[in-house]
Amino acid sequence: MTTKESKKTLQIPSAIVVHQLAQMMDVSAIELIKQLMRNGVMVTINQAIDYDTATRAAKDMGFEIKPLIESRGKRPGPLIVADETEEASQLVSRAPVVTILGHVDHGKTTILDAIRKSNVTATEVGGITQHIGAYQAEYNGQPITFLDTPGHEAFTAMRARGAQATDIAVLVVAADDGVMPQTIEAINHAKAAGVPIVVAINKMDKPGVDAERVKRQLAEQSLLIEEWGGDVICVSISAKEKTGIDDLLENILVVSEVAELKANPSRPAIGVVVEARLDKSKGPLVTALVQTGTLRVGDYLVVGDTRGRVKALINDKGRRIKQAGPSTPVEVLGLERLPASGDTLTVVPSEQISREMLTQRLKEVETRVSRALSLEDVASQIQAGEFEELNLIIKTDVHGSIDALQSSLERLSTEKTKIRFVHTGAGSITESDVLLATASRAVIIGFNTRPEPGAKHLAEQQRIDIRFYDIIYNAIDDVQKALQGLLQRPLQDVVEGHAEVRAVFSVGKGTKIAGSYVKDGRITRSSLVRVLRKGVVVFEGVVSSLKHFKDDVREMTAGYECGIGVQGFTNFQEGDIVEAHHTE
Repeated sequence: MTTKESKKTLQIPSAIVVHQLAQMMDVSAIELIKQLMRNGVMVTINQAIDYDTATRAAKDMGFEIKPLIESRGKRPGPLIVADETEEASQLVSRAPVVTILGHVDHGKTTILDAIRKSNVTATEVGGITQHIGAYQAEYNGQPITFLDTPGHEAFTAMRARGAQATDIAVLVVAADDGVMPQTIEAINHAKAAGVPIVVAINKMDKPGVDAERVKRQLAEQSLLIEEWGGDVICVSISAKEKTGIDDLLENILVVSEVAELKANPSRPAIGVVVEARLDKSKGPLVTALVQTGTLRVGDYLVVGDTRGRVKALINDKGRRIKQAGPSTPVEVLGLERLPASGDTLTVVPSEQISREMLTQRLKEVETRVSRALSLEDVASQIQAGEFEELNLIIKTDVHGSIDALQSSLERLSTEKTKIRFVHTGAGSITESDVLLATASRAVIIGFNTRPEPGAKHLAEQQRIDIRFYDIIYNAIDDVQKALQGLLQRPLQDVVEGHAEVRAVFSVGKGTKIAGSYVKDGRITRSSLVRVLRKGVVVFEGVVSSLKHFKDDVREMTAGYECGIGVQGFTNFQEGDIVEAHHTE
């Protein structure tokens, strides 16, 4: 066994089987299991343990641990991948990753096409048409990677899944239209991501356009350009006439230089899925962006909730390549199933470890969903002294309500607990709002507005707290209580089951029993019930008797017939619904 004095260093992945860790440490599996038991972890020899559990046990046994695959630290802002285990000498400059955002029809696609065509040489004309959702351009010999996302929803969907793929956001604003609702959304999504913004004022070729008006509108959204004393670079372009494109690319490189984007090409690759599609002949094809390390043909991969081995790599020119370094977009062939956009791609040493990491990844997905906050969570965390900032998304019925609600809520901020408005807007609550709330850990406040069906489903899936108000003071009161740590979880009505009345029986002395069929859930003898007639509540009370034929029973479940008596109610009619419920 290695002595504590030697302090041997081990590199281990995010998940490792107990007997494998014992072999790496050159100790018996029994010794390792004993140490894990001392740390309160009960495992078997063939069970996988996570990185933190393995680290604690190994350190107690005299080893130094370094992560083999994933950096354990979290950094705000753009992903500059340089983990603590890497020497500065291993880091090299990498290409910036750029996403183009803006209002529909403001010229995002035209700009991307103009950049593409300016990079086409005579020999590349045939291959440049390959569209893989991301591509690399060159300006003055320096590469720039563009993510061709459909809009800020896709950009934020990736962030909501834990991927911070973009270094710079280019905000496209049409000079003739100016700042539009989707432009404001794009600004807020980019700000929430913490990435630097470069503004491109497009369609400057149109007669009578006023760039100064656009700059004023941007200033109203707290986006102050450099010539007005701010720190946001603004470039005037015409994608149609291909003017100003060089200026835009030059400024992207300037922002990139300031950010000092670096990565280590020598380590196993980590990347992010940009998009995925099913090819009839090739199977799952995944467009991935390598963020750090080098991805090679033959590498074992874990991507989201699937895995595989790299059979082929295809670059944005449609050519097969053997490897792809940091900031390189590439199409990957060889996964078992289609992953989701924004899933992390990780190279692992072997097929066995890829299987074990899948278990770990599924746990991480659950954790990410459970990170969603409700106002009550904020209150309890503030009470425990663990919370400093409340992120809010406000949607109202009309624009006039936004300022009134926002200014009232702003006054509730204190030195200890601050309110940050991630996004405000008028209209229904959309999927885009829910995605932004997921990525920003925000609470959505709806004032005289409701969620769209897709947004409601997504909010339930991601456990996003949406609060609805029709009186402004109720919203202010709830947020104030949350910031003071006083807000309690509201009472919630939980439906237990429904029974349909099919016959009515008199049992003497004016008492009537409803001969019913339990359609779903259950009815118990002590249930609180509502009697519904054509969807309208006609009586609320408690079950006084519950019979199955002549026998008294405590509970009846779906698919059974029973006789229900309700205390204080005899006016049953065929077709009535008895709804059992409770509050919690």
